Formats: sequence, C-alpha cells, structure tokens
Amino acid sequence: MRPCKIKICGLSRFSDIMAVNEAGPDYIGFVFAKSSRQVSADKARQLKSELDRRIQAVGVFVNAPPEEILSLTGRGKDREPVIDMIQLHGDEDEDYIRKLRNHTDLPIIKAIRVRDREQILRAQELPCEYLLLDTCTANAYGGAGIRFDWNMIPELTKPFFLAGGINRDNLVQAASFEPYCIDVSSGAETEGRKDRMRIAELVAMVRTINEYNECKGA
Repeated sequence: MRPCKIKICGLSRFSDIMAVNEAGPDYIGFVFAKSSRQVSADKARQLKSELDRRIQAVGVFVNAPPEEILSLTGRGKDREPVIDMIQLHGDEDEDYIRKLRNHTDLPIIKAIRVRDREQILRAQELPCEYLLLDTCTANAYGGAGIRFDWNMIPELTKPFFLAGGINRDNLVQAASFEPYCIDVSSGAETEGRKDRMRIAELVAMVRTINEYNECKGA
C-alpha cells in the first residue's frame, strides 16, 4: 500500500495557516468558489505568503473562467503564484480541461460527484493528473460534509483524492480504500471554523497509518 497524503481544505484565516504549518499536511485548499469558506485572490495571496513552503496550496474552483484560474498561477506576472495545483469542482468537461492545460502546467484535479462505479471509471479518461471523489449532493457542488458509499470505488489507475464527510472517526476506513490523498474540510472544524487540535490529530493519524503499513511491508 502506497503512503497516503492528506489535504486540509477551506483555509480562510491566518490562524488556519498557523495550524497547518504546525501540523504539516501535504496540501491545503483555498476555495475561490462561492462558499462559507470562500477567499478572495488577495486574501489567498496573503495567506499563501505565510504558508510553509513544504505544503502545496490547491485552488478550488467551480465553473470559473479560465482567466481567473490562470491569474493565480503567476502566469505572465512577476509575483509568486498563489496556487500550486488546480482543483476543478464544477461541471468542467474534457474540452475545458484541455483548454486550461494549454496555458498552464500546474497539476489538475477534477472532482467527480460520485453516482456509480461506471462514472468513476469513465472519469479516468479525462486529461487531468488526479481525480477527486466526492459525495453527490442535490443542488450543491460540494459534499456538505456527507460521505458517499466508498464501496462504489473501483480499482483505478489514476491517483485520486477521497473527500466527503471524512473525520477522525472514519479516516482509517477511508485510508483502506488506498486514495492518493485524503481530503478533509468540515472534519477539521469545530462550529464551522478550522480547529488546530483536530487538524493536528488528523495529520498525525495519516502519518501513523503510513508508518504502520510501512512496518508490515504493505
């Protein structure tokens, strides 16, 4: 079993940055789409300037104009890029992804709101580096902290992020499905705000799982 990574998504405050710098997840997410966790480009730039450089920042977008995404990659500007990876969490299709790819070499994650196994298998053909499997929620692009039936996940050749209702109570089970990365948002919060202790606990759990699997030669 390959080591699993962890992403803490939906950072919006400087205290969030301090918490992840202390805990050391592999990725964090800035949400640029309409959401209670939404941040502006300027705010994300300020937050990124304080982020430990060993942690990669993922920009989360929903049906955004490509120009909006590209403006955050540092393309054509002297300033540092705000994001290191692009997460498309809307209805972006193959044509959209190819057009975006023509203007950036940043890794692209395409979110799939899971309905069935065949849908996931078809998504592997999309021209992106990673998939993100999330809960299909009516009238919403995010999973709203609800998990889907992970047993629907087929054997995949493309690495995937697993999202939707993951918390300290089910993280070990989530890791057993061998995602490339576990993606946590509401599970790292208390009353809608990122919780330093929960972030530290979740990151530590993933590291422990990896150490255990390495020791048993998985």
